[in-house]
Amino acid sequence: MAIFIRSRILLIKTETVYGTDSVPTGSLNAVLAKDVTISTMEGQDVERDLDLPYFGNTGSIPADLHRKISFKVELEPSGTAGTAPAWGAALRACGMSETSVALTSVTYAAVTDNPQSATIYFWVGNTRYTMPGSRGTVKLMYSKQGIPYLEFTFTGLFTLPTEVARPMPVTLTGFRDPKIAAARHVPTFTLNGVSTLKLAALSLDMGKVVEPRLLINAEEILITDGREKLDLTIEAEALSLINPFQLALDQTRVPLQFIHGTVPGRRATLNVPLLQLARPTSLGESQGVVEWPLQGMPIPNAGNDQLTLVLT
Repeated sequence: MAIFIRSRILLIKTETVYGTDSVPTGSLNAVLAKDVTISTMEGQDVERDLDLPYFGNTGSIPADLHRKISFKVELEPSGTAGTAPAWGAALRACGMSETSVALTSVTYAAVTDNPQSATIYFWVGNTRYTMPGSRGTVKLMYSKQGIPYLEFTFTGLFTLPTEVARPMPVTLTGFRDPKIAAARHVPTFTLNGVSTLKLAALSLDMGKVVEPRLLINAEEILITDGREKLDLTIEAEALSLINPFQLALDQTRVPLQFIHGTVPGRRATLNVPLLQLARPTSLGESQGVVEWPLQGMPIPNAGNDQLTLVLT
């Protein structure tokens, strides 16, 4: 019987004990995703390379086995202030903390020590690929007149695929219809205190370095570093208003704030208190209008405070 590629289910649940299956369910932990791709059996093949009295292969042994999965989720809050979004477990497994204030806000911030992990289930047909101990990285993406996305890439421990009945029901009501990145939905964008800049695109790559550490008697997926990178495309302005060349030359660290959404429960605010702009190396153009493609590095102050994503 054919297995149809469109027949896919993705579940994610935070683990209590690292690498111990948290048993995500379709009713509580389903993820509404797109562009899901999976590397089913990552690793290497250790050649036996035996000496024989004739030509021929001597076989190999699979080693360093792990699994990778990537997907996009629409970046839309839960709809209720203080309630974590349905994609919160995925963000927490990317080296981010989650702090909720009832009826007010949910804040995500970077962590260094003891990041959380998740168990991921992915069904294609009735074949389930299970990824305990998953950790990953994420990129926030906004483009003009486009849907905002979170783009996740996870690495998890390897288990053999199994034939398991698909979970029913699969509840996706925690995912709200998104609002596009357009002026009517973006009340605030400021860079270095300038609130009149015209923004064409913004992306923030969390830059987590995710590595399998597969020892003789212990296996874990580690986040070994994290260096965020922020990309902006803004319409070029008079240098008297903002001078990205001078800011880069002087290594000036400037604040950035971007708010998407105007309705309580559906606002997402990106705060970068100290953004160091890199050298602008080119000019862009769109519809005959000059644009500045800019890059910057969020810089920590006291530590783990280089950025926050606040849902209100």
